[in-house]
Amino acid sequence: MPKHATPDHARLDRVVAEARRQSDAREATYRERALKLFPWICGRCGREFAGSRLRELTVHHKDHNHDNNPPDGSNWELLCLYCHDNEHSRVLEEETRVRGSGGQSAVATHNPFADLQALLKKKD
Repeated sequence: MPKHATPDHARLDRVVAEARRQSDAREATYRERALKLFPWICGRCGREFAGSRLRELTVHHKDHNHDNNPPDGSNWELLCLYCHDNEHSRVLEEETRVRGSGGQSAVATHNPFADLQALLKKKD
């Protein structure tokens, strides 16, 4: 492998670490705002949270876009960890169901074995 093609692991580590820091900072900002705007109750199951259990309450983006953080919190809802996981599982299951039923989805067009038979005949 040419020397210029080897990955710069230290640079990659710095980029990933910076992306995580920015994500954590962004999350902390909208989480703090959401906790000030809304009661500390899960929007699905209705459980109340306070004290050390408050960390179990998460901010869910209704449109699933973590960069859409309007100041009025209209894209957020507070969900407990369990309901939040359930919500994301439901979305993934629905996407899978739509793909399986002939709905719009990205379809792979590359067939790595397309010319396999011709290649095998050449070999003989």
